[in-house]
Amino acid sequence: MTSDPPANGTAGPVVLIGFMGAGKSTVGSVLAAHLGVEYLDTDHEIVRRTGRSIADIFATDGEERFREVETAVISDVLTSHRGVVALGGGAVLSPEVRRVLSGHRVVHLDVAPAAGFARVEGSARPLLQVDADGRTPRERYVALHAARAAVYAEVATVRVDTDDADPVTVAGRIRVLLDPATPSSDRSHPHHPDPREASS
Repeated sequence: MTSDPPANGTAGPVVLIGFMGAGKSTVGSVLAAHLGVEYLDTDHEIVRRTGRSIADIFATDGEERFREVETAVISDVLTSHRGVVALGGGAVLSPEVRRVLSGHRVVHLDVAPAAGFARVEGSARPLLQVDADGRTPRERYVALHAARAAVYAEVATVRVDTDDADPVTVAGRIRVLLDPATPSSDRSHPHHPDPREASS
């Protein structure tokens, strides 16, 4: 678990990124409740705005079109939402999304491939289907996880491991790392908590 000072104080949303199975949705809901703010999942927002499922957009229009829709929704949400926002696992692949994330408090929920795949195995997620190369869902998961690791690290303000922790514990760790109650004048000295403190 690593920490850097948040870039913009508490004005904007707390943005959760990470690969599928990292726990963004569950942790996001808990964190928002702890902070007393609203929670928004951009995948759910895409479904609400388009009236279509993510799987349908992928199957009918292709991944490229889905990423265009996703980028537009995220760009809008980050200018209007002040709570906790969870992005889809592949959102940060878009250069435009990475650009609009600049200056925001971005939390990378990191999960080891084995732990993450165990959480999503058997789901109908589009990117977990057997691909043209014949890779199994597990092989595809591991490959995509490795390919995106550097991008998550590039845009994240803080990173929190979720392998062996429940959502309440992870949300507590995030609160300690971001420490929203700390005055902006103190943010030049980031707090590196003892793990026992983070789980309290």
